Amino acid sequence: MPSYELDGRVAFVTGAGRGIGAACARLLAASGARVAVTDIDGASAEETAEQIAASGGEAAAYALDVTDPERVDAVADEVAERWGGLHVGVNNAGMTGDAAAVADLSTDGWRRVLALNLDAVFFCTRAEARHMRAGGGGSIVNLASILSNAAFPAYAPYAASKHGVVGLTRAAALDHAGDGIRINAVGPGFIDTPLNDVHSEETKQAITAAIPLGRWGAADEVAQLVVWLASDAASYATGSYFPIDGAYLAQ
Repeated sequence: MPSYELDGRVAFVTGAGRGIGAACARLLAASGARVAVTDIDGASAEETAEQIAASGGEAAAYALDVTDPERVDAVADEVAERWGGLHVGVNNAGMTGDAAAVADLSTDGWRRVLALNLDAVFFCTRAEARHMRAGGGGSIVNLASILSNAAFPAYAPYAASKHGVVGLTRAAALDHAGDGIRINAVGPGFIDTPLNDVHSEETKQAITAAIPLGRWGAADEVAQLVVWLASDAASYATGSYFPIDGAYLAQ
């Protein structure tokens, strides 16, 4: 697996207990970063951190509910104090929510998705940017979606939240370009992760038929893009949205 030069850098990854977040944490560590592996499920965060350690990397696990801004700030502070700074943020934690037409959607259903998919990305971006500004710069990558640029029926909260992630990313990039902080968004398409286990096999086959590359993506493929953006190889990339979807949006 290719790696990037991240020696001496400290990375903060949310939703890193499985799927795309875990793949990003592993590749960041393989590229030389020390990684704070955070997840609301502390046991899954520990598992990812143990995988990193077994491969010769350095990681620490933190149980973190990213919808709690005080806890986000506290963990970011602890990570920065532990390793002397914070240089990379990967804000990946998210959820799809329950499928329902807008007219049938509960207020709680709406707020639950927006709280995790958008509010929490703001809380994490804010905490990361504060440390990066103090330390002279860094790179933040927010996980958006192909639904940052489109919509599916019955998933209004998800689409709205992911559109919002791109808007937040662009605004934050403008706010902090002068601080040496690059902020970008990655928009995965259909990726083979536990998040998509809600789909029936029939639905998965129909989705596959609609992807020009003819297959679902892998979490490691998304991680390659995320870690490139985190590295100096992407030094002129900021304020941008990068779909990674097998040409789904190109149709």
